[in-house]
Amino acid sequence: MFKRKQTISNSTRNFRIILASFAIIVLVGAFLLMLPISSQDRTFTSFGDALFTAVSATCVTGLVVKDTATYWSVFGKVVIITLIQIGGMGVITIGLAVITISGKRIGLSQRSAMQESISAPQIGGIIKLTSFIIKASAIIEVTGAILLMPVFCKDLGPVKGVLYSFFHSISAFCNAGFDMMGFVEKFSSLTSYSDNVYFNIVIMVLIIVGGIGFLVWHDVVTYKFNFRKYSLQSKVALATSGLLIILPAIFMFFFEYSDLPLKNRIVDSMFQSVTTRTAGFNTTDLAQMRESGTLLMILLMLVGGSPGSTAGGMKTTTVAVIFLAAITVFGRKKDVECFKRRIPEDAVRNAGAILFMYMFLFITGGIFISIYEHLPLLTCLFETGSAVGTVGLTLGITSTLSLPSKIVLMLLMYFGRVGGLTMIYAAVPSNESQTSRMPLEKITIG
Repeated sequence: MFKRKQTISNSTRNFRIILASFAIIVLVGAFLLMLPISSQDRTFTSFGDALFTAVSATCVTGLVVKDTATYWSVFGKVVIITLIQIGGMGVITIGLAVITISGKRIGLSQRSAMQESISAPQIGGIIKLTSFIIKASAIIEVTGAILLMPVFCKDLGPVKGVLYSFFHSISAFCNAGFDMMGFVEKFSSLTSYSDNVYFNIVIMVLIIVGGIGFLVWHDVVTYKFNFRKYSLQSKVALATSGLLIILPAIFMFFFEYSDLPLKNRIVDSMFQSVTTRTAGFNTTDLAQMRESGTLLMILLMLVGGSPGSTAGGMKTTTVAVIFLAAITVFGRKKDVECFKRRIPEDAVRNAGAILFMYMFLFITGGIFISIYEHLPLLTCLFETGSAVGTVGLTLGITSTLSLPSKIVLMLLMYFGRVGGLTMIYAAVPSNESQTSRMPLEKITIG
C-alpha cells in the first residue's frame, strides 16, 4: 500500500514562521534581560523571571514578576520597550519593513507571511499596506508622547518626563500595559493619575486606536466618514468595539464606582472598560471590585481587540460572528448576515473553534493554578483570562506564583498573542486536497 505524501502548504509554512519568529524574539529578549546590565543592582536575573518578562513584553500582555520601574535598569527598560514595539507591530511587519528599507527584493513567500501576520484579506498591495502601518504607528506614538509630556514633564522634569512619555505612549498604543510608575508604589500601575482627566483620555485614545486594527485605520484614512464604503470587517470591528466600551462603562458607573464623585465615576468607568480589553493599565484597586465586576472584566479580557491590531484576545469579530450565528438560529434563518452582507460558513466555524479553544485554555489554566497555589478560583481565572487575552491586569498574585503556574501563564500569553488558529494551523497540515467525504447522518442539537 502506498501512503499519500502530505505536503506542507504555504499557509501552514507561514503560520510556522510566525510562531518561530515570536519564539526567537522572546528567547533573545530573555537572554538580554538576564544580563547584569539589565537590572539596577547589576546582578544576574534568573532565567525564569527574565523569560516571563520577555514573554509578557513580546506578547504585549503586561503581567510582571519584577516591578518595571524599580528593578530594571535603563538598558533593561530599553529591551522591554523594544520587545513591546516588536510584539505590538508583529515580528513579520517589522522584519519586512527592515527588508524594504535595505532595498532587498521581497518575494511572494514573505508577502504571504505578512498577509497572515496582519490578517489582511488579500496579498495584493501588502507592501504598501505595511508601509502605511509603520508610518501611521510612528505618527500615533510620537503624537501620544507629545500629548503626555505636559503631565510627565511637570511631575518628573524635562528629561525624565520625555522618556516616560514615549515609554507609556508606546506601551498604551501597543496595548501592553507596562508602566514605570513603581517609584510611587511598586506594581501601582497608573493609580496615581486616576484624578487626571486629561491623562486618562490620552491613554484611552492610544489604547483604542492600537486595538481597533490596522485594516480599520486604512478604511478610515481612505474613506473618511463614509461608513458605507468600509469593509465588513471594519464595520463589525468598529460597531462591536463601541458596544464593548459603552455597555461595560455603564455597568461600572452604576454598580462599581457609585460611591465616587461624578467626575471620577465617569473617568474610572470609561478607563476600566477600555483598558480591560487587552491594554492592562489600571487606575483603581481591582481587588476591591465586586465579584460581578470581576467576572465582567474577565469576559472583556477574553474578547480582546480587533484582528490585525496590537491587541490580543479572541477578537471582536469572533464574538460578533458567534452572536450573529446565535441570532440566525433564534430567527430560524438560513444565512448569518450583517450590514446587508452574508458571512461565510467557514468564518462561523472558525469563530466557534476559537471560542472553544480560548475558553478551554482559560478555564483549565485557572483550575490548575487554583489547585496548585491554593488560591480562590475566581482570582486565578482572572489571572489566566488576563494572560490568554494578553491584557496584563492582575489581582496581585502574579509575583507570588511558583514556577509551574508562571509557565502556565507564559504559555497562555504566547498562545493569546500568536492566535488560536495560528497554533492549530501551524501544527496540523492542510487537507485541502482531500476530496472524499463521509456519509451524512443527522444528530439532535439542544
